[in-house]
Amino acid sequence: MTDRTLLGVLTPSSNTSLEPVTADILHGVDGVSAHFGRLKVTEISLTEQALSQFDNEPFLQASRLLADARVQSITWSGTSSGWRGFQDDEILCQAITEETGIPATTSVLALNELFTLTGVKRFGLVTPYLHDVQSKVIATYAGAGFECVAERHLNDKGNFSFSEVSEETLEEMVRAVAAEGQCDAITIFCTNLRGARVAARLEKELNIPIYDTVSTGVWKGMLLADADPSQIKGWGSLFSVKP
Repeated sequence: MTDRTLLGVLTPSSNTSLEPVTADILHGVDGVSAHFGRLKVTEISLTEQALSQFDNEPFLQASRLLADARVQSITWSGTSSGWRGFQDDEILCQAITEETGIPATTSVLALNELFTLTGVKRFGLVTPYLHDVQSKVIATYAGAGFECVAERHLNDKGNFSFSEVSEETLEEMVRAVAAEGQCDAITIFCTNLRGARVAARLEKELNIPIYDTVSTGVWKGMLLADADPSQIKGWGSLFSVKP
């Protein structure tokens, strides 16, 4: 049997975008496949009930099951630490690795690494989130030294509804952000959007890196699994970034 690279991905239960998008990104990359575990996430807001969806134990339960598939990395393909604080993801990744022995990352930690590697200080932000969630994301990034200079959001608490946002709407939002601020990069920050499908062509049109958070998780998940992300062609500049 040929060597395989098996990527574990933790998925919000109401998300219907990241699995097909991840599969499409990896299509044609020999020997690399993604395998998914779900945990309950149905609303994105700052209510106590919504915030509690991201407590660690459900993540660990799903990670234990992914470990049965002998995955070589585990990625939380979600953006919750954007409003809860990056330390949430750091603690989560440590806990997953201690529990399973498998290296772990998240879409947000991968995005932050890409910002650092590519010298991003001023960024544009595109999300579907509520006003207060968007403000928390901007504040979290400001605390880490990244300035949001332009943003667009849909004021939706989702989460299922995020998957129904059209690619045309995302393109309009990204173009508006690009026109408003002098961005080093723009992030489409939500893994239930189909941002990865528009990122590459918008990069060419706008001459600005577009970092979608489904794609950032795939990039780092492959690195942790000792696979070369540059095998992925046509999905944006981030896959050629070397750590």
